[in-house]
Amino acid sequence: MSRCSVAALVFCCIASGLAMGQGLRMQEFPTPGAVVGEPYVLPLHATGGMQPYNWQVTSGELPPGCRLHARASNISGVPTTAGEYNFTLSLADSSIPRQQIQRNFTVHVIAGLSIEWKQPPGVQGNTIAGSAIVSNQTPEEFTLTVVVVAVNQIGRATTLGYQHFKIAAGASTQIIPFSAAPGPGTYYVRADAAAHHAGRHRIYRASKQTGASLTVSQF
Repeated sequence: MSRCSVAALVFCCIASGLAMGQGLRMQEFPTPGAVVGEPYVLPLHATGGMQPYNWQVTSGELPPGCRLHARASNISGVPTTAGEYNFTLSLADSSIPRQQIQRNFTVHVIAGLSIEWKQPPGVQGNTIAGSAIVSNQTPEEFTLTVVVVAVNQIGRATTLGYQHFKIAAGASTQIIPFSAAPGPGTYYVRADAAAHHAGRHRIYRASKQTGASLTVSQF
């Protein structure tokens, strides 16, 4: 073995020993929550060991719309679905032998805009009536439009309710009552909400639809 080869081997052993002495660690910071439709970045920080590092998702599920970017040492993207996502990241360094550690993560993704039935649609005489509740869970004020329609068996839609207003930030809610006489027939009811922040192009949407048909009789 040449002197250069021996020197290189000694250097690698020394470097590896120093790396092992430092100890590979993932720095633990609070995991930020995410909002559907908003750009999201989860930085990944490591210390010790020998770079470059190798990050991998070894189990669980990242929020849909997000990916692990190993070279940039982050998880980023635009989440598409609300929920709680649990996954495990593995970190390995380049020392010989390599060091490897794991850590569990949980990312909570909330819907920026949501709509639910407050009083589910029902037939009252010759009208269909009820109420919906909309929520803004983002840290910014929304300008919101809500339309509620009844659609009959041939696809004709009748507006049951319409409102256009501003809704405050931070889990604010607004109740939307609706009532109208669409005429005889069998209907399903659909509520659609669309919102945007002033000065931004992003539009948030949410919808709710009845599963059962409602029958309005001829009087």
